[in-house]
Amino acid sequence: MPNPLPTRQETGEVWLMPVFIAKAGLETDLQEALHTLQTLSRKDSGCLEYTVFSDGQRPGTFVLFEGWARNEDLEAHNEEDHVKEFVKGVDPLLAVPFSVTPLTPLT
Repeated sequence: MPNPLPTRQETGEVWLMPVFIAKAGLETDLQEALHTLQTLSRKDSGCLEYTVFSDGQRPGTFVLFEGWARNEDLEAHNEEDHVKEFVKGVDPLLAVPFSVTPLTPLT
């Protein structure tokens, strides 16, 4: 299975938007897992933003908005036990594999 956690080659801030869609009946379990991930990840070095949102138009869909000061901070975050455990354990809660969209600020 390819690594679902992207990295970025350039230096500078890194912004990502992962999307998670829960299996029917597992919405609360997914929400709790994401809340735990959010709480722990906000403490990781270089974290600029790490907030999970509930999609108000699509129940059971959650969007994570995350920002990192440098690519190295994202890479270190991806190696943290809480991230590895989340990625390993979240699959049974998902209707489809989660997607991660890299974001680039408009200048």
